[in-house]
Amino acid sequence: MLVNLRHVLSRPLTIIGLVCMAWLLLFNEPTSMYYYLTLAQLIFVPVMLEQLVLLKNWQRLIIATGQFAVTILYFTQNDFLILLCVLAYLLSTLIVASHGINRFLRRGFVNTAEMMIDIGLIYIVMGGLWFLAFHLQLDTGFSPIITWLTAIHFHYSAFLLCITVGLIGRHHMTRYFRFCCAVIASGPMLVAVGITFSRIVEIISVSLYVIAIFSISFFVMKWPLPRVQRLFIRLAFLTLCFTIIWSFLYTYSNLTGTNLVDIPSMLDFHGLLNCFGFGIAVVIAWSLLLPPTNHRDYTFPISKIRGRFSSKNKPARGLVDDMASYVNKEEIPELVNEFYEDTMKFDLKASVRWATWFKPFAFVYQFISRKMGQLNLPYSSKMIVMDGEIWQVDSHQDGREKPRVWHRSINGEPVFNAIYSQHHDASNTYMNIALPLPFSSMHGILQLSVKDRALYLTSDGQGDAGTYLAFGSYLFKLPLHEYFVIKEQQGTLTATHQMTLFGMKFLHIDYNIQKQ
Repeated sequence: MLVNLRHVLSRPLTIIGLVCMAWLLLFNEPTSMYYYLTLAQLIFVPVMLEQLVLLKNWQRLIIATGQFAVTILYFTQNDFLILLCVLAYLLSTLIVASHGINRFLRRGFVNTAEMMIDIGLIYIVMGGLWFLAFHLQLDTGFSPIITWLTAIHFHYSAFLLCITVGLIGRHHMTRYFRFCCAVIASGPMLVAVGITFSRIVEIISVSLYVIAIFSISFFVMKWPLPRVQRLFIRLAFLTLCFTIIWSFLYTYSNLTGTNLVDIPSMLDFHGLLNCFGFGIAVVIAWSLLLPPTNHRDYTFPISKIRGRFSSKNKPARGLVDDMASYVNKEEIPELVNEFYEDTMKFDLKASVRWATWFKPFAFVYQFISRKMGQLNLPYSSKMIVMDGEIWQVDSHQDGREKPRVWHRSINGEPVFNAIYSQHHDASNTYMNIALPLPFSSMHGILQLSVKDRALYLTSDGQGDAGTYLAFGSYLFKLPLHEYFVIKEQQGTLTATHQMTLFGMKFLHIDYNIQKQ
């Protein structure tokens, strides 16, 4: 652990931050109120950043320039130089945030621990903007001291706390811990909205924040962590338990008009303890040992086809060659096997039903989907005949194994162009379905299973199962899931298709499938 700490202290941005901080302490009159933020800007943010991401030399140069700019601000009154310095620091925060965005786009809505780290990295821009507003004396609707405290807020409560909670989540994760993560992640913005527009919103958001902090502190005291690191993490959260109560009392004072806690006492107690009891403690803790991520990059094949395309190579009989690749064929009705292996022998009728809450979006989206000729589902719930044809796709053009496209239309108007393929991992064979979109493609990776002679297909399964958006070099997992059930009833196939967004059902399709 000490070897790792020495390695952290030897990194370029950490050295620059320590030198700049030492220079300020030696040659500038100490002002604790300002130093709470400066310590984060010069040391806390760069130390955490260099451990979490791989910086390019030009990015490191910009961040170092931001560190020097923060230092220069203590020694100048020149308006133009102040402008250059705050813009330099803002640019450095944009570099930090770009890494958070890049990490998120390479993974998507999966792995709560890593998303918390992404959110922390992105939040730093808000701190940079409030820092700029303070030094340029912009009218934010708040006093200069509140503007400065907000900049501090986004460096500690947003950047440092979100990243710390994410790193703890790398060790342990439960459903309730995920709820706490959601509160911590949304807290800085909700508090800011409350301060700006509503004292009621402010006290509710701070109350939830208090519950989340105390809950995570309980987990930290209970869960096993590396021994030396554990001392600093527990110290950090014990400190937060005290300071967050101070924040609650300050919010309550604003709501009731009492004077339980004012700004000077917030600075003397809340600011000082958060800086030394939380900030320094977590930076030392993670410098001793940074827990490794448990996220693994996606390795399954994706389609290279983007936008509209025409495939008239050879007609194909079915969506798959052999259902035995996915399930035990004897466990499902022969008619289900035949539908997938000889799809063109069947006629489809479909009834589309949008959830009430989603209907306004569906109404607007249909104007876009008609232009794309993709995902163009009708707004009406009437049972409609859905025509289709299946063509083989050049595997070199697509990049996957034996792709074939299923063109579906209603009255000659395209509805779906879905390119079917498959891939395997150690335990499953997945149906790998690509829907080409402008400059991108959506992939539904479906896991198949059988229960009571019904075939179930879902993106909400194990391993690679999920819904993804591929664009450029990014493969982004969406908070979107689909569920298919297909079964035989008296010589006819019926199927249901449900889709959810963030766990909320927004689409239901009933299919009636008959053999010609």
